Amino acid sequence: MADKVVLVVGGGGREHALCMELKQSKHVGELHCAPGNAGTSYLAKNHSISATDIEGLLELSKTLNADLVVVGPEAPLCAELADRLSELEIPCFGPIGILAHLEGSKLHAKQVMQDANVPTAAFHVLSKSSDIEAALDDFAGNPWVVKRDVLAGGKGVVVTSQRDEARSFIEQSIQTDGQVLLEDFLPGEEASMLVIMDGSGYVCLPASQDHKRAFDGDEGPNTGGMGAYCPAPVVTDAVRQKTIESIIEPMHQYLVASGTPYRGVLYVGLMIPESGEPNVVEFNVRFGDPECQITLPLIKTDVFEILEAAATDRLAELDIEFHDLFATSVVLAAEGYPQSPVKGRQIHGVSQEPIHADGTTAWVNHAGTGFNAEGQLISTGGRVLSCSASGPTLEASVKLAYALIETIELEGSHYRTDIAFRAL
Repeated sequence: MADKVVLVVGGGGREHALCMELKQSKHVGELHCAPGNAGTSYLAKNHSISATDIEGLLELSKTLNADLVVVGPEAPLCAELADRLSELEIPCFGPIGILAHLEGSKLHAKQVMQDANVPTAAFHVLSKSSDIEAALDDFAGNPWVVKRDVLAGGKGVVVTSQRDEARSFIEQSIQTDGQVLLEDFLPGEEASMLVIMDGSGYVCLPASQDHKRAFDGDEGPNTGGMGAYCPAPVVTDAVRQKTIESIIEPMHQYLVASGTPYRGVLYVGLMIPESGEPNVVEFNVRFGDPECQITLPLIKTDVFEILEAAATDRLAELDIEFHDLFATSVVLAAEGYPQSPVKGRQIHGVSQEPIHADGTTAWVNHAGTGFNAEGQLISTGGRVLSCSASGPTLEASVKLAYALIETIELEGSHYRTDIAFRAL
């Protein structure tokens, strides 16, 4: 019976993807989103409460008498939204604050990986008293990897072969944050695995690969992600098995032993070298964006059942099934993104309904979208929307996603034309 009240927290492409799946659930009677975007307004009731307004979100959850709160972004989790909802006895899909610290602090994540014996790159923690030149010498011969030890929305990392650039970012980060991580460079190919877990067990979603650089051929500045595809062929059955044995299983055991179970999704950023022995690049405590947009539609099981089970430690009771399909998502970015995106321009040609044809499906996920005073669809962020598609082959999903993005008009916008090039 569709009688469950669900609140999705956040307003990006990931949250629109969550709303799309939850709207299809046979259990969900009322769907709410805070703050949401233009896309979520077609699926849920939007509430103009910021994702970081913890008191406002708690009040809303109580007023709605929510059966489940699904938290999209990391900031409210680090600000202990899950802890506070637990006090109100409202199930929350998303870890408590101390566990969300896996994303809130790169140093904390590194220390946890050491304690859990999870493979990751060697590193130095640098502060005002550190010998920066000696640390740079330690990891010379490869590009330097510098990571800020704060929540930086996926943009707190610099990978550079220029010593001056590495030193400058280190000094700047120490000045703003007090400390910074310098890591050994891991060669190989990156992939992401989203793992839904709770105290009872975990389930690994199909591995994906996203494209961080703004322009074709992995050129240009880092972004929050310009597109992704799934499943990623670089994660072979053997690599997947090794990832589970050496990373996911030990992390799950470590988190279960920590007291309060990890209830949510652990985003495992992998580096896969030629040897096929995966290392962890980073952990995030939420669905990736745009990875979420292509992994959720590959789940055959009712997504509400999975999220609610994870929020209440019943995940092990479910037998979760997946569609035997491929999916691709291409991000449409505003002019000037990622440096200074132009906002407020009208968007034309966006369909709200998925398009089905010959075993394929194409759809639009809204991210930085809203309405102007005349009710017209406009851009409100850097990553405006993504065009996604699923099909029986990777090629079919890529072709369809690009066919869809070509029908949308936004002055000055840009997108990469080579999503999934490594696999194709």
